[in-house]
Amino acid sequence: MPSSLTELSARETAARVAGNALAAEAVAAAFAERIAAVEPAVQAFAYFDRDRALAEALASPAGPLAGVTFGVKDVIDTADMPTGYGSAVYEGYQPAWDAPIVALTRQLGGVVLGKTVSTEFAMSSPGKTRNPHNPDHTPGGSSSGSCAAVAAGMVHVAFGTQTAGSILRPASYCGVVGYKPSFGTLNRAGIKPLSDSLDHLGVITRDVRDATFVTAALAERPAVAEGTINGPLRVGLFRTSRWASSEPATRAALDRTATAIEAAGGTVRELPVPDSFEGFFALFDAVMGWETPHTLAYERRGLGERISPITLGFIETLAKATRDQYDAALAVLKHRDAIVEELLDGCDVLITPAAPGEAPAGLGATGDPVFNKVWTLLHVPALSVPAGVGPGGLPVGVQVVGRIGDDARTLAAAAFVEDALKALRS
Repeated sequence: MPSSLTELSARETAARVAGNALAAEAVAAAFAERIAAVEPAVQAFAYFDRDRALAEALASPAGPLAGVTFGVKDVIDTADMPTGYGSAVYEGYQPAWDAPIVALTRQLGGVVLGKTVSTEFAMSSPGKTRNPHNPDHTPGGSSSGSCAAVAAGMVHVAFGTQTAGSILRPASYCGVVGYKPSFGTLNRAGIKPLSDSLDHLGVITRDVRDATFVTAALAERPAVAEGTINGPLRVGLFRTSRWASSEPATRAALDRTATAIEAAGGTVRELPVPDSFEGFFALFDAVMGWETPHTLAYERRGLGERISPITLGFIETLAKATRDQYDAALAVLKHRDAIVEELLDGCDVLITPAAPGEAPAGLGATGDPVFNKVWTLLHVPALSVPAGVGPGGLPVGVQVVGRIGDDARTLAAAAFVEDALKALRS
């Protein structure tokens, strides 16, 4: 049994608040105490005001997310809190309205506690956040504060965005669940854009069932929470063409996950990596390389001297992509469904690395999204599920990948994997 209100799951909290066994303001107060205790070390929040958060909880309406606490990544607009997009350029900027995802969260009874740290423009220049498991290691990025806040028990749920690997990689590094739904599942309006064809909005939670519960409410798709697996779960073990980038911790985690699935009654089949798979990385570079410099044209040209050298350098590197390369990439990606079907090869889901290994030491970089880019490009649902710890004592996750639009089955499969791994450890 949980020993404090902050240890309750999002779904149990909502049920207790709905049943009048718990008050939303009591939950928020407990999380505010937790934030006061651990935030100085973790530094997950770009903005937190205790009085504002408690006032919001007190005024929050009844709804399916009543009492559930949220962190909102600082690239998502909020009308009552500054939104700095992770950059000194926009420090203190106050949007006039909430992004739809924030407005809907509040409408459904969720309580937004604060804004979580993002890398600059959700790119590669790190913020102040530290890994809750070891402050000398990166939490990953760009959803650095969101993953760290959930891992440190400061919120039930945090919103993250992903254009390459910005939800799944830091979730793996921080030992939490990161869920990138199928492209467009959650409304992206009011979010600082980076690449219109690649930007995804997702959630970070403590377990898969909380991710399912919250997304079903926010997407207004109850069926998302009703996914089932007909017969034994059929899993494809997919190492990708970049397997050489994986470290022993990730290799062991993937093997451990396969063992756990089979012990729980599922089947695992190692799938060959098509020769064509490596080409998807060039397609990703063409799409992001064309879209991002154009999306950030104002910042790049008008505010370049105020942007961090890391971000500006990254944008200029991306800008080498040509319009012809971009158009050619989009032509291939019209066939995403067929591509994904071929990769899954009759399996329900794939398991594949979520990150190269444990969180790297140092705070000057956020790690490599090499194992996330292609799945972002293909618009599939994907989750990072905690799969133990590596030799350095830091978490390592495994990525569960499904078919485009088949989020219900992908979430059910990820919950199966999560349960199987827990059973293996017990």
